[in-house]
Amino acid sequence: MTIDVGTLLADRYRLEAQIGSGGMSTVYRAFDTVLERTVAIKRMHRNLAENPEQLERFGREARAVARLNHPNIVQVIDAGEHDDTPFIVFEYVAGETLKERVQRAGRLPVTEAVAYAIEIARALGAAHERGIVHRDVKPQNVMINEDGQAKVTDFGIARSVEEHGLTADGRVLGTTDYVSPEQAMGHDVDGQSDIYSLGIVLYEMLIGDIPFKGDNQIAVAMKHVRDEIPDVQQLRPSIGTALAAVVDRATAKPLDVRYSSTEELVADLEDVLTIEAGRRGETTGEATAVFRSLPQAQRSRANLRPGKRTVIAVAVLLVLAALAVAAVLLTSDNATRGTSQKPRVEVPKGEVAISLKSDAASDYDPPPGDGQEHSSDTFRVLDGDKNTSWSTETYQGDTIAGKDGVGIYLDAGGGSRSVAATKLDVTTPKGGWAATVYAATGSEPPSTVTDAGWTEVGSLSSAKTGDNRVALETNGKRYRYYLLWITKMPPASGGRTKVQISAMGLVRARS
Repeated sequence: MTIDVGTLLADRYRLEAQIGSGGMSTVYRAFDTVLERTVAIKRMHRNLAENPEQLERFGREARAVARLNHPNIVQVIDAGEHDDTPFIVFEYVAGETLKERVQRAGRLPVTEAVAYAIEIARALGAAHERGIVHRDVKPQNVMINEDGQAKVTDFGIARSVEEHGLTADGRVLGTTDYVSPEQAMGHDVDGQSDIYSLGIVLYEMLIGDIPFKGDNQIAVAMKHVRDEIPDVQQLRPSIGTALAAVVDRATAKPLDVRYSSTEELVADLEDVLTIEAGRRGETTGEATAVFRSLPQAQRSRANLRPGKRTVIAVAVLLVLAALAVAAVLLTSDNATRGTSQKPRVEVPKGEVAISLKSDAASDYDPPPGDGQEHSSDTFRVLDGDKNTSWSTETYQGDTIAGKDGVGIYLDAGGGSRSVAATKLDVTTPKGGWAATVYAATGSEPPSTVTDAGWTEVGSLSSAKTGDNRVALETNGKRYRYYLLWITKMPPASGGRTKVQISAMGLVRARS
C-alpha cells in the first residue's frame, strides 16, 4: 500500500515522488526539511509490517547498512515509523542503475566494466569485513551516480553470517539471474556467494546480456548449478585472456577454485585494469577515476601519461601512412602474407585459462648463472601485448655456454592458488629453440633445476614462430610454479642468438 506524495514522515521527510517498488517496499524521493536535502526513503509495504519475520528482515537491512561506511555503498541516514509502518532513509543517488546503463548502452567498454566490478567488489569487501553478506548482488542493486561512480544498495536480504534461523532451509533468496550455485541449492552462503554473483554481473557488463535464460526462475537457478557460463572470449574476442580468466574464476562452481575473498578478486581486477589501460593507451569515464586510485607503481606499469592519447593517435597515423607507402613497394607474395597480427590462442572447450597476476612471471638463471636474465622485462609475457617480449641474454651459437639452460617461470599464486595446469601456452616471435617444462610447489621455487623439488611435466622440442601449446602431464596434481627451462637457442645470426617470448599462459581443465 502506497501513501500520498506530499505526506510528511516523522514530521521531517516530505515525500516528493515514488521512484521504485519491490515485493517488500516502495521507494520515494523525499525532502529532509531539517537538513534541507534530498533523500531516498524505503517504506515497507503495510501488509508485510504485520509479519514479524518480514519486519525483522526489513530492520536487519537498516542495521546492517548503518554499520557500513564506504564510498561505494549507499549510506543509511535514518530510520523510523509512520502509521506503524517502518521506513529507512538513505542518501539520494541521482543517476541510473547499472542494469539501466547496460540496457541503454549494451555491452560496456572493457575498462569501464572492470572499473565498476572493482568498485562493487570493494563495497562488498567492506561488508564482508563486518560479517555481512549481501546475498542479492545484481546490477539493479548498483546505482551509477551523476559522476559515474558505482554505489551498492539494497541489502534487503543481507544478514550477518553470525545470525541464524531467519531463512527457512531450502528457500532461495535473491534474483536467480545472478544466484550462486550454493544459494540456489538453499545452502548456507558466505562472501564467496557474493563473488559469484558479481562475476555474473561482470559477464553481463562485458557481453550485454545475462549468461542463462529459462522458462522460469527455477530453471535459471538450476543452470547456475549445473551449466558452465559461455566463454566471454568467444562472444567478445577483444577481451584479454587475463580478464576472461578472472570471469571464469569468479564464477567457478567449486568453492576451492572460486576466489576465496574480495581482496583476491580486487587484486586481479586491478591488474586487469592496468593491462587493459596499457593496451589501449588511455582510460575513459569511471575507469579513469578507479585507475587513479591504484598505487603509483601499478599505474606506471600501464605507461600512461597526460596527453598520451594524442601522441598515440599521431603515432598511429604515421604508422598507417608508412604502411600504405610500404604496401605499394611490397611484392605480390609479401602482400599475400599480410601484416596483421596472428589471432590469439583459443582455449579448447572444456578447459579454462588460469588467472595470473601481472607480476607472476620471473626469470630463472640459477648457478652457474649470475641469477639475472632480464628480470625487469618478465612482465611483458603477461601484459597482453604480443608486440613486446622478454628475452634471454644473448649467447654465442645455439648452446648456452657454461650452463645447462636459462628460463622463465610463472607463479600461479601459492597456497590454495596452486593449480593442476594441463597446458602451457608460449608465443615467440622467432622459433627454432627447445625447452623443458618443470613444475614445483613450496613458498619459493627450487634453487636449481636438478633439485628434487622440480618435476618434469612437459617439453617443447622445437618452438615454432608464433603460438605454441605444450601439453603438461600433471596428473591432477596442483603446482605453484611452472618453469619454461630453455635448453637450446634458435639458429644464430652472425654467431649470436637469444630466445624471445612475447606471451605465456596456463590452462587447466574445467571443474
